Amino acid sequence: MDKPRRGYWCECWTQDIAEPGWPSLLASFDAYSAPQADRWVAVALRTISPALDPEASDEAWAWLYEGRAETRRALLCSEPCTVSVTHTSTRITWTIRPVLFLPLAHRHSVELPDCTKEFKPS
Repeated sequence: MDKPRRGYWCECWTQDIAEPGWPSLLASFDAYSAPQADRWVAVALRTISPALDPEASDEAWAWLYEGRAETRRALLCSEPCTVSVTHTSTRITWTIRPVLFLPLAHRHSVELPDCTKEFKPS
């Protein structure tokens, strides 16, 4: 990839709405098509829906059956989208934003740049 590429930056945030504080980033994903972006949210919602309280589960399935098509249309028009469900005191929010992915310097195929070898996880 030597040229910028259009895509979608997807994030999943959680927040305890009973306590003051900022949301926490739970996961992120780079998608290269609108279907791939909304599929990421759909898979997550289907996966967690059995563990959600009945109201949150209904919110999840409402988006899966009705809201997903609207989300896809918005993404195809390069509009950002948000999907949220609230389970007890936890709000889970997925965001999808159109982005332009820039190629990494010195990257060839799946090989990462040399600077990544310097990173040492704590």
